Amino acid sequence: MGTPVDPTPPFIASALAAHSNAPGYPTALGTAEFRTAAADWLQRRLGVRAVMDSILPTIGSKETVAWLPTVLGIERGSTVLIPELSYPTYEVGALLAGAQVRRAVSPPEDSAGISLVWLNSPANPHGAVLAATELQRWVAWGRTFSVPIVADECYVELGWSAEPVSILHPNVVGDSQTGVLAVHSLSKRSNLAGYRAGLIVGDPALIRTVWNVRRHSGLLVPAPIQAAMAAAYRDDTHVAEQRERYRARRAQLTAALLSAGLRIDHSEAGLYLWATHQTDSMSTVDWFAERGILVAPGTFYGPAGDQHVRIALTATDERVASAVRRLTTHVPPGA
Repeated sequence: MGTPVDPTPPFIASALAAHSNAPGYPTALGTAEFRTAAADWLQRRLGVRAVMDSILPTIGSKETVAWLPTVLGIERGSTVLIPELSYPTYEVGALLAGAQVRRAVSPPEDSAGISLVWLNSPANPHGAVLAATELQRWVAWGRTFSVPIVADECYVELGWSAEPVSILHPNVVGDSQTGVLAVHSLSKRSNLAGYRAGLIVGDPALIRTVWNVRRHSGLLVPAPIQAAMAAAYRDDTHVAEQRERYRARRAQLTAALLSAGLRIDHSEAGLYLWATHQTDSMSTVDWFAERGILVAPGTFYGPAGDQHVRIALTATDERVASAVRRLTTHVPPGA
């Protein structure tokens, strides 16, 4: 499972508690405290320049993925491009808006019927990172055909063998963020999945459209949550500590998987290892299940995942150590 298991940092929980007396309605635009902290984080950590009015708090990032096509008013019957391998909510969001999906690994030759493009870097499930040059190609394509390009960057601070770059970095978009949005989450980097805390940032014109719909539809982030988000975005120490936990778990699992005869592909960043026995994914799921280990079949994320499984780093140290023991004391099939 890809859900965090480590404790929410106490200083973030304290910020939530300190602002729990919140009798008024929160604003969809977000508090000045939250937007200032988020803008500082974007510049400090990602090199992204964002004006205050181009940042909105969201109820986690999954909500944004599910409802953004509808909020942006894409045309019913149009096509939303999604990554070749991606978690199901990209497709669900398109269907909710009355659109269809098409999987793509590179910009198509034309824009016939395409209303929105989703990118995901670092990617779930396979942990691949899009290089700045690849992001530039998508941005240029989107601007040529006036199609919004939206990047889900929830794992952007968890690069391992590759350093992720935000689609809003000046090296990608230049001096303008026109036509481009980025989605971020505090679930993984700050263990705030239970708080439902995220943001969307980018093109001020698109953000204004999103803001107008969100404020009239009640998609409002509670003020205590925004206070906790501000506290989280102001601090880098807890992120480094959590990153080290994931790094250690990743190293242990990688070694065990390789010793058990699996191959790991991509997995350059993020919280998953994309592994294969070079057989169909359900057979590999069964192989792990025989050892008391739960993994996700690659077919959950698209037909191209039919020979892979996704293995999450989001397990306690004790459970990771147990999985390692089970992997290293069994002989792999065919050996």
